Amino acid sequence: MKKKSLSLCVSVARRREWHRGWLVAAIFILWLSLPTAQQLLDRVLARVDGVPITLTDVQAAIGLGIIQVGSGDAIADGTQQMIDRQLELTEVQRFPPPEPSSDAVAREMARLTMNAGPRLPMLMQTTGLTQQRITDMARDNLRIAGYLDQRFGTTVQVSDDEVAAYFRTHESEFTKGGVTVPYEDAEPVARQRVSNERRRGIVTQWLRDLRSRADVSVNSSPTNP
Repeated sequence: MKKKSLSLCVSVARRREWHRGWLVAAIFILWLSLPTAQQLLDRVLARVDGVPITLTDVQAAIGLGIIQVGSGDAIADGTQQMIDRQLELTEVQRFPPPEPSSDAVAREMARLTMNAGPRLPMLMQTTGLTQQRITDMARDNLRIAGYLDQRFGTTVQVSDDEVAAYFRTHESEFTKGGVTVPYEDAEPVARQRVSNERRRGIVTQWLRDLRSRADVSVNSSPTNP
């Protein structure tokens, strides 16, 4: 009789433990289904005029080659670049350039997916990327480029002296077969490089001005959106 009572107690205890385990699992699944729980799975790294930039935003942009990061703190570097991108997109909304064609968007989307290469499926899984989101990001790239061309032009005029000075300080970049290319032959390339550098400097200063007028905050301790 004692053995039967003991066995019954053990059986009841096991059933209670089993039910308790299922109850905990059910509560956990329900919690994950709530919007606030899903948001906690991501982290807000910065806000630009109230628009959040999340960890997965940065990771996706890095993985697709939308931004280029160095060998240091990739997330911190990527966050700063994504802040600039959001500032650009805000200006694009205010002064929209011509809408890119569907063919151009498709080519840009193909370039982004090529940048990700075989890591694309894992990138989509870990960041929540979808094909539509990649298409939207490709379109944003083209709209930003179109806006910058519209605002700053495709080239910046530079003086002959600036081009000559660039050639003198970068002669090692203008060689063929170990021999320095004559200045007359190298001048068009040198002029284009000087123009590109000048344009990047102008855009960089413009972005600094946008930051000074925008409400930009970077979270030292990222929180949920």
